[in-house]
Order: sequence, then C-alpha cells, then structure tokens
Amino acid sequence: PWRIVDDCGGAFTMGAIGGGIFQAVKGFRNSPSGMSHRFRGSVTAIKTRAPQLGGSFAVWGGLFSMIDCSLVKVRGKEDPWNSITSGAMTGAILAARNGPVAMVGSAAMGGILLALIEGAGILLTRFASSQFPTGPQFAEEAAPMPSPSPSFGDLRQYQ
Repeated sequence: PWRIVDDCGGAFTMGAIGGGIFQAVKGFRNSPSGMSHRFRGSVTAIKTRAPQLGGSFAVWGGLFSMIDCSLVKVRGKEDPWNSITSGAMTGAILAARNGPVAMVGSAAMGGILLALIEGAGILLTRFASSQFPTGPQFAEEAAPMPSPSPSFGDLRQYQ
C-alpha cells in the first residue's frame, strides 16, 4: 500500500540528507588546502555520493516496509515481532549475493538492531506514560458550593 511508498521516500530523503552531510565533511577533509578547493571538493562529493546513499536507504526502507506489511497481513496483528522479523529478513535478502554466511550475519544484525529500536520505543512509551496520569483524579465527595452573597447576584427581581 501507500505505506511502502511513503517509507521508501522517507528513507531516500534520510539517506540523501545524512549522506550529503557526511560526504560534505569527507570531501572537505580530503581536498587540497585552500577554501575554494575544499568547497569544490565538498560539493563534488555530495553530488557523487549522496544520491547513491539515498538510493541504498530507499531500497532498504522499501524492502523492510514491504516485508513488514506482508507480516501484518499474514499474522493479522501489528506488534514489535513484525519489525524485528522484517529487519532480519531485509538484512538477509540484501546480503543474498554474498552467500549464506553473510546472509545469516546480516539477518542477525538486522534483527538485533530492530530489537534494540523496538525495545527503546517500548521503554520510552512506558516512561512517558508513567509521567502523565491517565486522567484527573476526583475526590469521592464533592464539597458543597458556597451560596452567592446577597449583594451580588440577587436574581429575585427577574422572577
């Protein structure tokens, strides 16, 4: 569905921006001395590598989201196990060209990484929910309302 396209686009954007920042620093450091050379080296590195990194992130994000949506449909529920399994399967699929040993290693890394992310999300949610109570706490018996003073609010004239 649209979630796959949305995740793919978000991953591309994240990879392109993050890769652009990283490549700008790398291009600046690896260029010859002189500000104009360093600036030109940064721009060249950004133009060369940032789109490639964005594309790699987009492939990872699209594949992850496709597997995650498939698991939600097959299992009939959306829980952290879907994300952990999706991370492991994505790592394995993307490492398939390097052989079964690399697939197992990448699957383990993907599963562990997503387990850490999901665990941190659960802990953060529990911590945040403990900070804010579920609603206002009311007393068992409400205090009686004080009667209005006779000088103010006397409405007998309207009866």
